[in-house]
Amino acid sequence: MLPYWRLSGFYFCYFALLGGVAPFLSLYFHHLGFSAARIGELIAIPMLMRCLAPNLWGWLGDRSGQRLLIVRLGALLTALTFSAILWRQDYLWLALIMALHSFFWHAVLPQFETITLAHLGTQSARYSQIRLWGSVGFIVTVVVLGLLLDRYSPDIYPQVMLAIMLGIFFCSLLVPPAPVVASRPELALRAGFLGQLWRPGVPVFFLCVALMQLSHGPYYTFLTLHLEALGYGRVLIGAMWALGVVAEIILFMLMSRLLARFSLKQLLIGSFLLAAVRWLLLGLLADQLVLLAFAQLMHAATFGCFHVVAIHFVQRSFGERQQGQGQALYATLAGCGGALGALYSGYSWNALGTGWTFALASLAASLAAFLLVWRMPGRLVDGL
Repeated sequence: MLPYWRLSGFYFCYFALLGGVAPFLSLYFHHLGFSAARIGELIAIPMLMRCLAPNLWGWLGDRSGQRLLIVRLGALLTALTFSAILWRQDYLWLALIMALHSFFWHAVLPQFETITLAHLGTQSARYSQIRLWGSVGFIVTVVVLGLLLDRYSPDIYPQVMLAIMLGIFFCSLLVPPAPVVASRPELALRAGFLGQLWRPGVPVFFLCVALMQLSHGPYYTFLTLHLEALGYGRVLIGAMWALGVVAEIILFMLMSRLLARFSLKQLLIGSFLLAAVRWLLLGLLADQLVLLAFAQLMHAATFGCFHVVAIHFVQRSFGERQQGQGQALYATLAGCGGALGALYSGYSWNALGTGWTFALASLAASLAAFLLVWRMPGRLVDGL
């Protein structure tokens, strides 16, 4: 029987943590007095660790088969290493904490995605029905933490994050081990991870993963500060973050129909084109509340649709013994792109301004759409 609520509970807590990090981490660093460049550097560190950690943990998970143990240890060590933030908040100490806790945090999700897909088996189209609870957790944190920060002080931020990290660990204890899934013969013919990685269309997909996350750099690093500078209150800013995730949840509920009607290639290209438009709206017209809300509704495509399609693409592109490494490579390329996005936006925010920073993000998304049209064979994607 599918352990629906135990899997969903883990996603709820995991993305509840992201709901505290994405909108409010830069705000906390700003509260501590760091410049835009330093904030960009600190936020880039976890993304840089995402370039290294998932591959190591993915290889270990495939090699040992102990994916659930890796998830539990990763969740526990994430909380333990992050707790050091309660002692000091100088730049070098925070940089060390960002590196250590993210090394273990990024061990968790790729392995858990593999566990979830193994539990789903032939019901993989139901993945979005489980994953949507992660979006619910994100919304809860954004709204509640936004209210707390508005009423009290950003000084409470580390304690709230630590509590959520402990919640992730306790939820991981409730998840049962994944069933063994038989390898698919058509992928077994391509012996080894590298043989499967170099199938037509797969390399360009992973390149576009990096470009998508690079384009999100200004959004995840500076959107809250950008909206504060435009005069929005923290409660409304939290509501705007939540609106994007509500749209994402609705998308998750409809995703099985979209997957049945459109190819993965078509959905990927659509996600990138909408991302290109979204970043221009946020960079140039976010002072108009209606257009800001519309841009946030496009989160359904730029994250929700893109992520579900990417998970399906990776699952269909690699055999069972390479699933952990495939999901880890997805996380790694996303981390590399996200790190570059945080770094470039940190340096360009003051040098070039908000409009140009988001315009560069739009250019990256447009480039990815072009690469998919040019280099990804639609026939292969439909038939994976």
